Amino acid sequence: MPVSPSVTFHDGRSIPQLGYGVWQVENDVAADVVVKALEAGYRHVDTARGYNNEAGVGRALKAAGLERDDVFVTSKVPNQDQGRDKTLASFDATMADLGLDELDLYLIHWPAPSKGLAVETWKALVELQEQGRIRSIGVSNFRIEDLEKLEAETGVLPVLNQIELHPYFNQPELREFHASKNIVTESWSPLGQGGGELEDPVVQKIAETHGASPAQVVIAWNLALGNVVIPKSVTPERIISNFASLEVELSDDEIAQITGLHKGEAGRQGGNPDDMIAHQGA
Repeated sequence: MPVSPSVTFHDGRSIPQLGYGVWQVENDVAADVVVKALEAGYRHVDTARGYNNEAGVGRALKAAGLERDDVFVTSKVPNQDQGRDKTLASFDATMADLGLDELDLYLIHWPAPSKGLAVETWKALVELQEQGRIRSIGVSNFRIEDLEKLEAETGVLPVLNQIELHPYFNQPELREFHASKNIVTESWSPLGQGGGELEDPVVQKIAETHGASPAQVVIAWNLALGNVVIPKSVTPERIISNFASLEVELSDDEIAQITGLHKGEAGRQGGNPDDMIAHQGA
């Protein structure tokens, strides 16, 4: 069984680079498939309050019987709970459902610029970290201007920004900014959302060359870029197959070919942070 490499945060902690995401996984299903993912070798689970499956994830963590420090767990505060008091209450509910005393990574799910509460919410995350209840703090779906505002108003940069990222929408400008600030890039919907990436001739040809599946090639591409990646599947065979992407080694030319599939904004398949207000989304 392969072992996922880790990526180090600017706060000194680290995260397994290949994780298991549970967006759009029902609560009772999550209780089952997260156990299967942990049995397959995953040691990083990504959930969110807005996914309505934290209780199922918590049951799976308990059922798996692994030592607490052997599993990295991420969750997120939804936009409906932004603001200091709501964030603190939402975090308490998350921890109760997960059955944990300390969370590895807590993210603001969306910047929700029209709400104007991202900085206040970020300060609440800093407060929770200072209390020892969260090990690392980050964000999801934040734009460059959102990240700059957090730094300007609090002096604290996220360790990670979880963003939509796949071959057709690989966000080069945002990744470059992350690198300049030592912020880790994490990819959600790394295989796209039915946008055709896995059927793309470039991906298909590379997959054939390696005797791998297109999904494995796209995950391996993400890993080669240095991204943390959290593919989701509820099918046991695909859970195992996705983890085996760790054994696929792409050449520099193959990485460049896949990166070259970027379509700019036309490649976006999920919500746009400019106007995303509700808590749904990856």
